[in-house]
Amino acid sequence: MARVPRPGPVRPSPRSRPAEPAAGKAAPSAVIAVRKLFAAETPEFFLLLGTTLFLLIFGLVMVLSSSAIQSRIDDGDFFARAARQGLYAVIGLPLLLLASRAPLSFWKRWAGWAVIAGVLLQMLVFTDLGYETGGNRGWLDFGAFTAQPSELIKLALVIWLPWILVKRAALLDDWRYVVVPIGPIVAVCVGLVLLGNDLGSASIIILLVLGTLFFAGIRLRFLAVAVAVIAVLGSGVAMLSLSRRDRIDAWLTGCADPDLLGGECWQTVHGWEALAHGGVLGVGLGNSAGKWSWIPEADNDFIFAIIGEELGLLGCILVLALFVVLAICFVRIIRMARDPFARIATAAVMTWIIGQAFVNIAVVLGVLPVLGVPLPLVSAGGSALLTTMAGIGIVLSFARHRPQPEDRAALAPRSTTIVK
Repeated sequence: MARVPRPGPVRPSPRSRPAEPAAGKAAPSAVIAVRKLFAAETPEFFLLLGTTLFLLIFGLVMVLSSSAIQSRIDDGDFFARAARQGLYAVIGLPLLLLASRAPLSFWKRWAGWAVIAGVLLQMLVFTDLGYETGGNRGWLDFGAFTAQPSELIKLALVIWLPWILVKRAALLDDWRYVVVPIGPIVAVCVGLVLLGNDLGSASIIILLVLGTLFFAGIRLRFLAVAVAVIAVLGSGVAMLSLSRRDRIDAWLTGCADPDLLGGECWQTVHGWEALAHGGVLGVGLGNSAGKWSWIPEADNDFIFAIIGEELGLLGCILVLALFVVLAICFVRIIRMARDPFARIATAAVMTWIIGQAFVNIAVVLGVLPVLGVPLPLVSAGGSALLTTMAGIGIVLSFARHRPQPEDRAALAPRSTTIVK
């Protein structure tokens, strides 16, 4: 007689069971969130992001190498300055990614408030919160951290200038509609920075404004008049300070006067010696002699000299090539962008970062007088690093999406100007 199997417990089919994440794997929602954070449709987005991250990591390595000796003297720790710079980089990376996710309307909405915040913070340097270093009163001391508000002014102008220019695009042929909204605001920003004796930051702000106006399609004769007025006023401002006058005199003489070698030419001449010492291949990472208190601000304004000494001519060429790649990315994003605000804002960030890099390297080479301008993404300095990364994040927000086919057709016959 055949045995009848006893019925066992009823088990739910696999389709009826609730989905459970596998052991050792992240939840799908977290994976989706990360994918959305880096989601983009254009190669320009990833090329700009990758070049920025490479420069950031390279800068952290060079800050560690160039600041170790001075950090040991000032803080009693070889790694103190490098650790602070690394902390700012950790803060700046999420800031960059968040800025890259912001919609275009966000930057337009907060453009005016950003300028007001920058001006108010710059005014605070003349209160008890402000302090002076290197002859410049341009920093705020909040106890736990310090900040340089002139860097925030650069970032604010990057979005405020395009906002004004786009609103008045049909009136840009009349110089009065260009001067009246832009002139007073820029004069206040530059004037407050100059009151703190920071000629370097003021020069970069003026360069940023002129470059933005050029890419916005302002008539060249208007720009020529502005450059002439700025040159006259700048010469007068430079002569008001004995220190600036001495630096300009040293630059004009090519540091050939032996009496200047122990004064205004000390930094420049020892920067040249570091570059010559490096040769083609360099003396090796960490083996610089110039950072042993021979070059002031070795981890900041003159970090390019340390790069040339430790990594040689090849290291200098690498840095120059990376900034060329950045410039190419900016130009491609300008040509790709649909909105005039996005195109002008990208041009403003490009003028700021590439122009400042050119000024920094020119100062180290002796082509320009010493101005005290850091090398973007490479030099030590928390405020400069955070605002630079935020500026690149703004451009990444424009480069995230590719124009639709109908928009590409409309953009094809574009001229060299951005707004007519």
